[in-house]
Amino acid sequence: MIAIIDYGVGNLFSLKSSFAAVGADAIVTGEKDIIKKADKIILPGVGAFGDASEKLYASGLSDFLSEAAADKKPILGICLGMQLLFEKSFEYGEHKGLGLIKGDVRPISDIIPKDLKIPHMGWNSLDFCGERSPIFKYINNGDFVYFVHSYYGSGCKSSTIATASYGVPLTAAVSCGTVFGCQFHPEKSGKVGLAILKAFCEIGG
Repeated sequence: MIAIIDYGVGNLFSLKSSFAAVGADAIVTGEKDIIKKADKIILPGVGAFGDASEKLYASGLSDFLSEAAADKKPILGICLGMQLLFEKSFEYGEHKGLGLIKGDVRPISDIIPKDLKIPHMGWNSLDFCGERSPIFKYINNGDFVYFVHSYYGSGCKSSTIATASYGVPLTAAVSCGTVFGCQFHPEKSGKVGLAILKAFCEIGG
């Protein structure tokens, strides 16, 4: 069973439907007892990093996720959920992340050409980094996925498993052990996104 964490932030039920489409049993919950019994965990998220981080720490889910990662339970952060995996973010101030991925989160406006629009929104191709990640088992280098973001993972070269070009390469996906993150939305990325979710379901099982 896959637990999609409900902490008041995220596109939860479209994610649940996407897992159902690949034959996976997923439940949307904020209850730690249920999450603890899950085989895998999804950390979704849309909106502001600071608000989401505050909710995770206030609920105690931050410690719970750190323990799950230490126990090598597969975790997948999506969009803001991926950013929360980092050590900190500089979105409207400085905010503490979960520290499961080394690096921080910074505005794409710092590095992209000035004539490009913010947010980076729409379909973009993935460029794999190094050895193909297990979550890309069923897709190909160059396949397109759907992005909506104004901030990106920085200082995480050793953990980056894919980039997407938007004037410059931006971090598209990361991994460290059994912790994975996608800046894009697999649940909005058609067959490619479903293939990524299917591959995640098979990790460790």
